[in-house]
Amino acid sequence: MILGLGIPELLIILVVILIIFGPKNLPKIGSALGKTVKNVREGMEDGGDEKSEGPVESHDDAVEVVEDEDDADAPEDVFCSKCGTKNEAGADFCSKCGAKL
Repeated sequence: MILGLGIPELLIILVVILIIFGPKNLPKIGSALGKTVKNVREGMEDGGDEKSEGPVESHDDAVEVVEDEDDADAPEDVFCSKCGTKNEAGADFCSKCGAKL
């Protein structure tokens, strides 16, 4: 017995699911259900670890960005508008797809 349901009740539920979703969609539904159960289990395990450590404080406003002197003078890289590949600053064409930058 699973959750108080016997074999006949489980079979009726499975037949109803088969009628509603059809045989072609059952693998997709099973895969999605499996991933969901996996994520819930991982979330429960992670949540238990965080609770034992105590409350987590956020210090987002205390983050300070420090730039190196070498980086301040260096030209920035250019990203391709078609494929998004990172290219050198002086490049005229994308190194991956050849599009004009």
